Amino acid sequence: MTLLTVFAGIGLVLAAAGIYGLIAYSVAQRTREIGIRMALGASRSHILASVLRQGAVLATAGVLLGSIAAVGLTRTMQSLVFGVSTLDVTTFLVVAAVLICVAVLASLVPALRALRLNPVAALRQP
Repeated sequence: MTLLTVFAGIGLVLAAAGIYGLIAYSVAQRTREIGIRMALGASRSHILASVLRQGAVLATAGVLLGSIAAVGLTRTMQSLVFGVSTLDVTTFLVVAAVLICVAVLASLVPALRALRLNPVAALRQP
């Protein structure tokens, strides 16, 4: 059980690193857009919410697709385990909530970097 916990933790860290990389790349690509929004008067909270929302939407889509696949594979798993239910709704909900929270936290660093963006420098960038 300890080994499974360690592997699950490593998987969670890898997922967070992947989401961080994807959102950081997206923010880097959108630097000019964010600079224009800031120059036109967008509040810091709107910029922050925009970047965090992007991470949450990606995580929610991934959790939904993964949950559908997991429910579809419960019959296969049922033949491999004994005395344990393969379709535990509480476990599915807790795992989904943890994954979405990790995704939002991983999106927080690029979002805070977007807030520190200088609009004038972003507009001058080629």
